[in-house]
Amino acid sequence: MQYCKTVTLRQRPRRNGTLSLFLEFYPGYRDPKTMELIRRRSLGIYIYAEPKDQLQKDYNAIMLEKAEAIRCNIFTEIINEKYNFFSKGRTKESFLDYFDDLSKTKHAKWLSSYKHFEKFSHGKCSFDELSVEFCRKFMEYLMDAKSLSTGKPLNRNSAADYWIIFRNALNLAYRDRRINEKIVDFLDYIKWVPTVKESLTIEEVRSLYHTPCPIPIMKKAVIFSCLTGLRRSDIINLRWENVRKYADGGRYIQFICQKTNVQTTVPISDEAYQLILPETNYRVFEGFTKEMSNKDMRVWLKESGITKHITFHCFRHTYASLQMELGTDIYTVQHLLAHKNVSTTQIYVAHASPKTREAANKIRLNSDEDNEKE
Repeated sequence: MQYCKTVTLRQRPRRNGTLSLFLEFYPGYRDPKTMELIRRRSLGIYIYAEPKDQLQKDYNAIMLEKAEAIRCNIFTEIINEKYNFFSKGRTKESFLDYFDDLSKTKHAKWLSSYKHFEKFSHGKCSFDELSVEFCRKFMEYLMDAKSLSTGKPLNRNSAADYWIIFRNALNLAYRDRRINEKIVDFLDYIKWVPTVKESLTIEEVRSLYHTPCPIPIMKKAVIFSCLTGLRRSDIINLRWENVRKYADGGRYIQFICQKTNVQTTVPISDEAYQLILPETNYRVFEGFTKEMSNKDMRVWLKESGITKHITFHCFRHTYASLQMELGTDIYTVQHLLAHKNVSTTQIYVAHASPKTREAANKIRLNSDEDNEKE
């Protein structure tokens, strides 16, 4: 790997009789943030090319002294990067900005976690402010916080998710040598509260399919999720170029999962393919957004005879549950849902396993002979 060996302070003449000060990097310096190779950098400092009096000479001396200090600081940063020394100067930079940049490259929950931390820290937090005690106070804040969108008390499991994301941000900051202590080793987790994962029966899915919806594109997205198990974020971003064809004529979709950033391949049924036709040059579900009203969806569910508390993610649960009920083995379901660990799949569908249901009927109060007599 190429490393910068020298940083030299240079001067460039300007038309107005002044000199512009700049730094020259040899053989070049790669900015760790942008990865841009930098060979020259202007300092925005100008001195007199031919000072006419002592005042201008003194001014030049002061500016040259400041420019040399900047050169020394930048070269020190380069040496720190090269030899993995910890840079104390960078601890004064904003952790909040760092967290914000991370949230823009991750899934939606990262942004929610960042927003809560922004509120907790009153919009300002540098790396050197991060301590075990400070982070524990943020954990306490999350456990008593209210939803930023509804104003209702924050769900405990949502708080646990946001806390894990914050811990991940701390780990990344430690990896990037922005903090010199692995703070997460001294922080507890927020315990999850077991919840019942609602799903629809096959009859309810069919009822939903045959019930008119005030927003047709939302209906199409919901039924597609029930038939494929795709998350809402992946449905929103699905493009026609992601829809591929098998040699035998069947269809599958290949895409980068929004949550995990991993390439995922999911076969789709003929019914699912027919549902999304006709093909266009745009997104498959053009016009479908995360902001679409849950109220409209609840009205549609009610009109189809469904009274369960259903969110969009429940349609993914529905797909998993129906696959298990119809005899698909758990490892195939794991692949279809693109889960890294089968334990995640077990949480989704343990209640729907045919073997579990069969086992429940093995202990009887009446023997087979008693049943025959009746």
